Amino acid sequence: MKIGDNLPGFNISAKGLSIQREKMNIIAENIANSDTIRDGSGQPYKRKFVTVEQKNDALQFTGSQQSTIKLNTTKEDHISSSAVLFDEVMNGADNLNAVENEDQSKGEVVYMPDHPYADENGYVEMSNVNIITEMVEMIAATRSYEANLTALNASKQIAKDSLEI
Repeated sequence: MKIGDNLPGFNISAKGLSIQREKMNIIAENIANSDTIRDGSGQPYKRKFVTVEQKNDALQFTGSQQSTIKLNTTKEDHISSSAVLFDEVMNGADNLNAVENEDQSKGEVVYMPDHPYADENGYVEMSNVNIITEMVEMIAATRSYEANLTALNASKQIAKDSLEI
């Protein structure tokens, strides 16, 4: 979701909200399938998780004009003299991508000789989803979502106040 080119705070917060929403959806799917012994492929359900990756290298920019912002300092040794690339700040949210992964670890093996999916020794491999881990992940994603929402509201208030000047 892109809100506006001139307001990077909105875009960064909106991207954060989008990523946290995707994490919450995956966590909900994991919790719903925590007792699923076999999925559509005939294998035990594998826990899914979301990682955030860059779409491309941050040092490569496609824009033909790149602006730099130099930080003013009172002493040269306070902050390094490297310049901050303005395009990197403006397009930082566009370079992030949420990637869905699958946890390949084995689930718990339970002895149930009468179960239809039991192997020749009577053991059934269960899903590798741990409800406690998923609940902790859900709390963290909820807190991150709230933090991004607070940042978005702060950016909105700054934009509103700047129009009143």
